[in-house]
Amino acid sequence: MVRLLTLAGLAILAFGLGGCSQSPSAKESASAVLLSAKPGGAVGVVQARKEAKDKQPIVIMGRIGGDPKPFVDGLAAFSIVDMEIEPCSKEEGCPTPWDYCCDLDKLPERKALIKVVDNQGQPIVSDARQLLGVKELSTVTVQGTATRDAAGNLTVLASGVFVDALER
Repeated sequence: MVRLLTLAGLAILAFGLGGCSQSPSAKESASAVLLSAKPGGAVGVVQARKEAKDKQPIVIMGRIGGDPKPFVDGLAAFSIVDMEIEPCSKEEGCPTPWDYCCDLDKLPERKALIKVVDNQGQPIVSDARQLLGVKELSTVTVQGTATRDAAGNLTVLASGVFVDALER
């Protein structure tokens, strides 16, 4: 009797799961957002922060960093820094060069958040490092939609990401 109930429970569970839509795999998500060619018309973070309007299409280029931990846990999201400032060296007292600790006063105007989204505009629930094959200080060119908060911070909802081949 217990075995019959267990089998019936498994059948109901399997039937119920079969009808649910499943989120795309990381491989499907990566193939949907990774660009094989660098998009044209990219601007740096400084220019984007000055000119990008809320809900406007944008192509932006930068280096992953700006924080000791630039990746957002559990999401394909990370911060980038304008290419005009160089990462700090260990000789300058920065154990994590990608946090730009020697230029902290310059970071607010030179940093943006990138959130990789699916084709419905929802954040992809996957680690950006595995999804895109990136790491701290990787150079990326991102196409997407600019969003601005009340403080003027720039976030890009990325529909496509090109990773510089030298950084992979």
